[in-house]
Amino acid sequence: MDITKMTALEIGKAIKSKAFTSVEAVTAFLDKIRETDRELNAYITVCAQEAIQRAKSVQEKINKGETTSPLAGVPVSIKDNICTNAVKTSCASKILGNFTPVYNATVMDKAEEAGLIMLGKLNMDEFAMGSTTETSFYGPVKNPWDISCSPGGSSGGAAAAVAAGEAAIALGSDSDGGIRQPAAHCSVTGFKPTYGAVSRNGLSAYASSFDQIGPIAKDVADCAAMTDIICGKDPLDGTSLDIKHPGYLNSLTDDVRGMRIGFYNECLEDGAGTDVARLIGDASKIFEEMGSTVEEIGLPFLNYVVPVNYIIACAQASSNLSRFDGTKYGFRSKEYNGVNDLYSATRGEGFGDEVKKRIIFGTFVLSSGYYDAFYNKALRVRALIKEQLDEIFSKYDLIICPVTEKSASKLGESLRANSKMYKEDIFTAAANIGGLPALSVPCGLDKRNMPVGMQLIGQRLDDVTVLSAGYAFQQRTVFHKLTAGGDSR
Repeated sequence: MDITKMTALEIGKAIKSKAFTSVEAVTAFLDKIRETDRELNAYITVCAQEAIQRAKSVQEKINKGETTSPLAGVPVSIKDNICTNAVKTSCASKILGNFTPVYNATVMDKAEEAGLIMLGKLNMDEFAMGSTTETSFYGPVKNPWDISCSPGGSSGGAAAAVAAGEAAIALGSDSDGGIRQPAAHCSVTGFKPTYGAVSRNGLSAYASSFDQIGPIAKDVADCAAMTDIICGKDPLDGTSLDIKHPGYLNSLTDDVRGMRIGFYNECLEDGAGTDVARLIGDASKIFEEMGSTVEEIGLPFLNYVVPVNYIIACAQASSNLSRFDGTKYGFRSKEYNGVNDLYSATRGEGFGDEVKKRIIFGTFVLSSGYYDAFYNKALRVRALIKEQLDEIFSKYDLIICPVTEKSASKLGESLRANSKMYKEDIFTAAANIGGLPALSVPCGLDKRNMPVGMQLIGQRLDDVTVLSAGYAFQQRTVFHKLTAGGDSR
């Protein structure tokens, strides 16, 4: 039995049935990390001793029947922009240095209350700014399917770790596709809940009106189980929602008869997108076979998604990252003359090129004379995009479309041409702009033998329909069970 190939729910069930202990599960994943992560670089920090000690404590509670969570005793790995008490949280940036929070993010508190055990902190694009996990101060993450390729981003460490068996399940963040895109590139499942369904307290902000924490896992059922744990109203996050639902895991159904699906499949990149279009088209036919009504639709707002996303996101990043100046914690430049020079020197040396580029652009669009021309205009177009999405959902329960135009790019390819990296978000950012739930599920391999993901987008607060559609698809396909190397889970 290879524990690292099991789903999180399978591990939780096996621990409860005493097939093996939580300590044995944690040890199996730690062994896998030691075996493969020197090459993949998915982790920034591994908490081996702490994980073993916590596994012993959780196992005692399980033995006494003191915890009923289906994921009790299961190892979880956390993206390094989510605060973890007494464990370094770097956002993959030099500027935070060895910053160690004195509190947990709300999602971390909830995960611990449910009996999950943190293995460590995952590599990512610096401050979640990037689509390849190459902007990290700690070096790029490699894709387990082909180590010459990017795993996607910004939660590339999370997707790579789950795909390689270095994590049973992970928590990432999604500002414009940061969970769904790497999940697609690594053949795992990634879910971005409705904006506000999960507290952002303790998440280092990039674009506050887009950011959302969510799970990356081996299948939809695991994502639903984790969302059950982390969702809910939080007094420490004024944007969090008090959502009443019977439980995402318990609500999953594979009956999608009568579901109305709008299908968009125009891959905009010639050549490379042909495989993606074919695989997404084949996937849509499976929904027809299951009794759903699938109709082709247009997405008239698509060409506006990327500029609107980057104008708003960079403006918010400019404000959010102004707090990092070297005066209270983290990296501080050693050469400066006066306070103003300390600020500029620290930020110049502490931030990477991509982050500095987005801060500069965000400051520009917020500046006098350009605020109305760029930022306010982007907000108005955002409202129009939301209206068009509402119109689509007045006719359909779900949108099916690609996650990206093509499978994972070679490392360095997108960094050499930034426009390619930004274009990665063309299909994913609309869900962030609209605050909608969206799911990425594997739907096959392209001619390069690299994974392709299908995206399911639902109406605001209708996360159950999105998860159920993905669950139904996975009940009838084996794509989510494929692993790098050609075998299956």
